[in-house]
Amino acid sequence: METKAYGSWASPVDAALAAAHDGAPEWVGFVDDEPWWTEPRPAEGGRRTLVRGGTRESVLPAPWNVRSRVMEYGGHPWDGAVPVGGGGPVLVFVHFDDQRLYRYEPGGEPRPLTPPGPRWAEPRLLLDRGEVWCVLEESTGDGPSDVRRVPAAVPLDGSAAGDRAAVRELTAERHRFVTGPRLSPDGRRAAWLAWDHPRMPWDGTELLVGEVGDDGLLHTVRTVAGGPREAVAQVEWTADGRLLYASDRDGWWNLYRDGVPLCPRAEEFAGPLWRLGSRWFAPLDDGLIAVVHGRGPAALGVLDPETGEVADTAGPWAEFAATLAVHGTRVVGVGAGPRTGPEVVELDTASGRARVVGTPHQYPVDPAYYSEPQVRTFTGPGGREVHAYVHPPRHPGHTAPEGELPPYVIWAHGGPTSRVPLVLDLAIAYFTSRGIGVAEVNYGGSTGYGREYRERLREQWGVVDVEDCAAVALALAAEGSADRARLAIRGGSAGGWTAAASLTGTDVYACGTIAYPVLDLAGWGAGETHDFESRYLESLIGPQAEVPERYAERSPSEQVDRLTAPFLLLQGLDDVICPPAQCERFLARLDGRPVPHAYLTFAGEGHGFRRAETLVRALEAELALYAQVFGLDVSGIPALELVK
Repeated sequence: METKAYGSWASPVDAALAAAHDGAPEWVGFVDDEPWWTEPRPAEGGRRTLVRGGTRESVLPAPWNVRSRVMEYGGHPWDGAVPVGGGGPVLVFVHFDDQRLYRYEPGGEPRPLTPPGPRWAEPRLLLDRGEVWCVLEESTGDGPSDVRRVPAAVPLDGSAAGDRAAVRELTAERHRFVTGPRLSPDGRRAAWLAWDHPRMPWDGTELLVGEVGDDGLLHTVRTVAGGPREAVAQVEWTADGRLLYASDRDGWWNLYRDGVPLCPRAEEFAGPLWRLGSRWFAPLDDGLIAVVHGRGPAALGVLDPETGEVADTAGPWAEFAATLAVHGTRVVGVGAGPRTGPEVVELDTASGRARVVGTPHQYPVDPAYYSEPQVRTFTGPGGREVHAYVHPPRHPGHTAPEGELPPYVIWAHGGPTSRVPLVLDLAIAYFTSRGIGVAEVNYGGSTGYGREYRERLREQWGVVDVEDCAAVALALAAEGSADRARLAIRGGSAGGWTAAASLTGTDVYACGTIAYPVLDLAGWGAGETHDFESRYLESLIGPQAEVPERYAERSPSEQVDRLTAPFLLLQGLDDVICPPAQCERFLARLDGRPVPHAYLTFAGEGHGFRRAETLVRALEAELALYAQVFGLDVSGIPALELVK
């Protein structure tokens, strides 16, 4: 065991390794009895490909990129089925580059089903009807909020590829936002969710049911659940035609069947609807229900709706993503754990056995280099609970000099209505295996802990999140786990906001890393961002017309005179959610102040980095920042020039 200072330990977890393992399989589904899913390809420009479970091979070569941009965050981008009379599978998918819906049969070439222009999400392939039901998103003007969305049917024969009029809109335009319609087993009804500005889908949604008419349209549409203060997150039909949905009407997202609670618990059976087609539960033909549930970490279980009992899946997976598919007694999802990367997992509900059927985890390095995460609850201002995962430094061959405390980086997640999953992340191991601790904070406003916890951020963004992150950082220092003089904060998107607001609003941190952030509230909320989040600030900050002073007081760009700590700013040049203008105004207002900083931009990257070369450069630049500020001895990474 060699004694070396924290932050200077040599590690086999380099940035290229972390980048190669960035992302996870998602959007699972069954095509007949075979599971399929999408997988990331960081080394191929960050595209996502479609993988066939039987062969575990990509069926779509580059440049095909299976990813939707509806509401910018996208949604379920594909579906497939096998014709009743036999033959090979028929697939439909959304191609990211042009957002058109394509038909594909393995061995052939993808053929467009929709014209250029509109975007599509949540395709449901209905071979018996000869069409695809999905969400249509269409621009109506030049502004980011000039957009309409409706449930629509696209003919499978390709007639709409050159004729927009061949797309049949299933209802009149009724709401600003809709999810894809779910057809009942008898084909007579359809159910979907809808909501309107200024609500976000975790504030309140409506569960709508319509009758399928002889003309193929949805008639007699009525609201059967939800409202301004009730968020229905998902809806499905049971095999016997009953309506199954997740509602937070009692403070937690619990399951209801035709309005009757099935398993009332103080835990979540759903989550925030950031992407259309997210699926936390799936009914099986025998009446059981596959569920992703928990308080904090979300396990995969099987709910017996008659008894209210849930049997959880045994295995190394602490977290399951919001993507499930079922066939017979089989359930497929994506699971991961503190020592296991994301894997496609199949559960046989008849036997209770689970096995990996795709992207099996393989240790790229000795797991002795991975930190052992601690699930912690800290005390924030006013005695409130703050949940966090703490990852102490760990290296099998190094220890620090006696009496030395490690530097720590506080990670603020994006959203902010989201949370950190308890899973293996090689980006975290990149730091902890070098002797730098990481603490991921599920600050007030995070999901997974009930509606009351996530509403702590209502009109308090830039206050509660900043206070909770600081509480964790200072508690780690006070207990002797972290060096008080070597604390940093980092985050992307809403986490970038929290990082910037923490640097301008507190003296807790010695430096920070800010990625694709919100920095100027007034500018971001006034037409700079996309339609989905264009009214988000009314709940996070308050209506601008009523509290304009808050927009100035909390914006980091308006508080640059308080900024003294060095920082790294990272930005994708194609970002339409948090555009480069946010960073540019922030830096312009900083001009002339002697604050060391670096600004790195990446062409071809949007909101969140996906390309391997970008991920490598961003991680290495972040480590270089900490090396300069904390006085760490690191080698083998490019120098980062900090300018004033």
